[in-house]
Amino acid sequence: MAPYKAPIEDLRFVMTALLAGEGLEALPGYDDFPPDLVDAILEEAGKFCEQVLFPLNRRGDEEGCAYENGVVRTPAGFKEAYDTFAKGGWNGLHADPEFGGQGAPGTVFSAVLEMMCSSNLSFSMYPGLTQGAYHAIHAHGTEEQKRTYLPHLVDGSWSGTMCLTEPHCGTDLGLLRTRAERQTDGSYKINGTKIFISAGEHDLTQNIVHLVLARTPDAPEGIKGISMFVVPKFLPAGGDGVGPRNGVRCGAIEHKMGIKASATCVMNFDDADGFLIGKRHKGMRAMFTMMNAARLAVGVQGLGIAESAYQGAVAYARERLQGRALAGPKFPERPADPILVHPDVRRMLLTMRAYTQGARALVAWVSGKLDIAERHTDPAVAEAAEEFVSLLIPVVKAVLTDLGSEVANLGVQIYGGHGYIREHGMEQYVRDARICQIYEGTNGVQAMDLVGRKMPAHMGRALRRFFHPVAEYIETNADNAQLKPFVDPLAKAFGRLQRATVTIARRGLGNPDEAGAVANDYLRLFGLVAFAYLWARMAEISLARVDNGNDAFYRAKIDTAHFFMDRLLPQCGALFSGIMAGGRSTMAFKDEAF
Repeated sequence: MAPYKAPIEDLRFVMTALLAGEGLEALPGYDDFPPDLVDAILEEAGKFCEQVLFPLNRRGDEEGCAYENGVVRTPAGFKEAYDTFAKGGWNGLHADPEFGGQGAPGTVFSAVLEMMCSSNLSFSMYPGLTQGAYHAIHAHGTEEQKRTYLPHLVDGSWSGTMCLTEPHCGTDLGLLRTRAERQTDGSYKINGTKIFISAGEHDLTQNIVHLVLARTPDAPEGIKGISMFVVPKFLPAGGDGVGPRNGVRCGAIEHKMGIKASATCVMNFDDADGFLIGKRHKGMRAMFTMMNAARLAVGVQGLGIAESAYQGAVAYARERLQGRALAGPKFPERPADPILVHPDVRRMLLTMRAYTQGARALVAWVSGKLDIAERHTDPAVAEAAEEFVSLLIPVVKAVLTDLGSEVANLGVQIYGGHGYIREHGMEQYVRDARICQIYEGTNGVQAMDLVGRKMPAHMGRALRRFFHPVAEYIETNADNAQLKPFVDPLAKAFGRLQRATVTIARRGLGNPDEAGAVANDYLRLFGLVAFAYLWARMAEISLARVDNGNDAFYRAKIDTAHFFMDRLLPQCGALFSGIMAGGRSTMAFKDEAF
């Protein structure tokens, strides 16, 4: 497995140069994180990921988690790495200072999360689930619940989970059967079984705090009857201690295709003590408060895998000697040229690079808007940012995880037969990446969310949060000869996206299946246009800086932008044709013929 090197320079580029006009520096709390401090955070996080997490990645995959009599042991080295992670304060990086956190902006957290996912996706799951539990309790818990749980989640002594899925219900949570019976003291007895619970049981922390969706006896049917409860593994005992064991236990762990060092558990709740979070029957509202952050984080997982696969493929392409360049030997002193000289290998590497760096730019853009939505003092500005985030989240989650899988597979292809075997580690990235397209809502669900909910929301107002800045950029730079190779392809693709949007909206009114049948193509088209806009902006920034002493970085950025526009963005034409063809051939096919 080729060593991982944290992409600090590119992270710094998207966080400073690309986001320079977003006004993030004026947000409350941002002045506590000047550029030099952010640089220091990124450098330290990069070192931890390179030196501590990455060396555990292959070992964790090969050893996996062990289950015996309800006890789960993580692979060798994970406990020590987690203790180092917690002592370093990384659990509290993006948490409220009132509860011991550092209050760092979401853009900084996303950058650190990317490096964690690149170096060890399985490890990142444990603190990642804790972040989700923290945000839900912080947003909906009582003051007593916040004081009881948040300091422990922030300092890393306790961890968290989200318990949603049941054997018979995944996407359709309205079917869940886990029951919550109210007790005389105001608590609830929780009974039921949850499956696919990441980090449900492990040996990393003193306590595990489960957030459980359940239904009270008087609850209405469907998702309107769901409530959220906090169910700790050990009941809190006051101070830093824990009390008696609660009625929640791990019944088994799953044997999975990938992320094998992440414990994916069957959790049984048998008269477990639970405590209502938020209002009764409003559990879905509580869950959706954290969903934007959770789906953004899964998109970052796809980005993280793509970065590692790209780095590994580049290293191999430089070293592997096979054949000669088509135009004649490039290294005549060697028995063969490195495969880096071959056009098809270069095509694959540039595809990996363009997708990965475009994804990083999109994560930074959406993370910045999420910071604005959470922190801006002007309600109108915050609302506009929130609508932008809501619109783009399904794109981030689905497109970035699809691309993470595609890039990992390209990495295997570049390695050839050596990529298919375990020794070089590339096949692990393929296996690890695959789940990202499934959990936190499958990518098909994300496409339906974009077309069925986000696109028509508020009479299309959310769409304007994305369409307007893109249209303005195209209009402003239409006559800029230097930017023409980037703006013209962007304008063409954007025009197709606009026409596709109108067509889907019109057809979907008469027949929802028409919208559903082309939703996946539309989401991919949307993502490619977002990438094109960001690549045009990154090319513009790089053209202005190319003679500032760091020519190699900026020239490579410009050349990658050219490749994206020339070779990847034209996919929009095929996607547009498929959208305009509609859903007839999909939906008219006879069920019995499948």
